[in-house]
Amino acid sequence: MITPKNRKRMLTIKEASALIDGLTEYQIGRMCISGLVTCFRAGKKYLVSEKVHMKAVFGNCDPEGGDAA
Repeated sequence: MITPKNRKRMLTIKEASALIDGLTEYQIGRMCISGLVTCFRAGKKYLVSEKVHMKAVFGNCDPEGGDAA
């Protein structure tokens, strides 16, 4: 059973670019096409998992400024 707690948040390219300052929609689209970010297409839109997107950009670092390790 899927509960709100274990639910995955999927982002459009526009939402993903708004999430991180300095990344444009074009750059995220190129990341999807090149395979740098795992995504899937829903019609004409690319959808990216928020968790996968953050990991692709920040790696193992915490985006809030501290190290996750």
